[in-house]
This record gives sequence, structure tokens and C-alpha cells, in this order.
Amino acid sequence: MTTDPVSAILFPVMTKNLLKFGFENAKLKGIWHFSLPSGWTCPAATVCMTRANKTTGKISDGKNQEFRCYAAMDEARYPTVRKARWHNFDLLKNLTKDEMVELISDSLPAGLRRGGLLRVHIGGDFFKADYFQAWKEVAEKFKKITFYAYTKSIHIWEKFIKVIPDNFILTASVGGKFDEKIELLGLKNAKVFLSEEEATMANLEIDHDDSHAWEGKESFALLIHGQQKAGSKASEAQKALRKKGIHGIKQHKKKEVTVAA
Repeated sequence: MTTDPVSAILFPVMTKNLLKFGFENAKLKGIWHFSLPSGWTCPAATVCMTRANKTTGKISDGKNQEFRCYAAMDEARYPTVRKARWHNFDLLKNLTKDEMVELISDSLPAGLRRGGLLRVHIGGDFFKADYFQAWKEVAEKFKKITFYAYTKSIHIWEKFIKVIPDNFILTASVGGKFDEKIELLGLKNAKVFLSEEEATMANLEIDHDDSHAWEGKESFALLIHGQQKAGSKASEAQKALRKKGIHGIKQHKKKEVTVAA
């Protein structure tokens, strides 16, 4: 049997380029996760602004940075993680809202579709309103999945605050350009602290496994984690935590894979 070369050119076998998701890490047990490049997709970040160069992984720190973003440091350390997150952003950034809904829906892992937890963004944030709305609509379509996210993009969230589905759970991340809106809107929030004592003084429980984010109703604390700039206040705080046997999130090679629907 011969193959018609014209037909082969005009009617090639097409495979859709899907987004990449990951499953579990040292902190997130039994939880799926999705990410974008840290910093580059975080329009409201200030105290944690950190970017890893797309090609080299070299870190650049924001001018108002108080501590480095642990997710950006993973991108600097692991080229496969950096490549996966840029793959996702490159696929999404120029799409319409409806196209993003379709792509995200088609890319959801088969094992997740039956129900489960998905953290939207270990790295990255809601970089524009259409992208936020796309995730909202995906959550409305897949009611068996609990979608949750931390975000500093309060200026986007507030536009949709009255129409967020119950299975799309958001936590405001303190330390961004729109912090004043957090109290004004009465949003559950999370703040990074340098010590257990600081968290206790703020009367906040410390989260170690994201359970406060996806099932809790109250604001909570997170402890500094991820590789920090040598000699910085954040680095010294980490050393103090380690002396107490608190190591934060273990650094290890993460797996972010392409999965078919």
C-alpha cells in the first residue's frame, strides 16, 4: 500500500499540545498542581518578587523583595521544572478566555477528573482577568474537583468575588501591591513569617500541608522556606528554624508531566 504524499501534507495526524500538571511534592500529598513561571506571571508581587531567567535560570530579585520566592528558586535549580512552567505560559498567554477554558479542560489529568484536589499555581499567579475567569469557568465545569489557589492578584479576584463557585477556593497572599483590599473585602489570607514566634504573636496557626488553604476558613501563617539569598534576614531566619528542627519544604527534584485527558 502506498501513501499519497499530497494527502500526508494536507491532512497530517494532529496531536493537541496540552498543558503540564504535576502530582504531589514534599508538602502536597495526594494533590495535583499546575504552575506558571514565578514572578513573570505575578503582576502584584512585591515582597517575594523573584524571577528565574527563562533560558539560563539566573535569578533576579525585585527591588522591594524581603524574601525569595521558593517556586522561582525551584525553577532556577531544576531546568525541567522551568521548562514545564514556561511551556504552560507560552501555550496560554495569547489565547482568548474561551480558548483557555478549552485548553485547561482538555489538559486536566484523567486521574483528577474523577475528583480530587488541584492547587492552581505552585509557581505563578493569575496574570490577567481572562485567565482568572478561565479557571473559574473550568471549576464550574468540573464540580468533582476542588480547585484552590493562593493569589496576590486581588485586583482581579475582586471583579468576580460574587460569582466564585464553591469548589474554587482562594486565599489572599499577603505581601503584594493590593494588600489594602484584603481587609476591605474580608478575604481569608496567608502571610509568610520568619519564625514561629512571629506567627504566634499574630495569633495565626501555621500551615504545613496546605490544608488551611483548601479546607480552612480562617487566615493562617506560613513559615519561610526555599533557598534564600546568602546573608539576608530571610536566610538567617531559615538557619534559626533549622536549628529548631524545622526545615520547611524539602528541596527535591519535582516532576511536572504532560497528561492526557
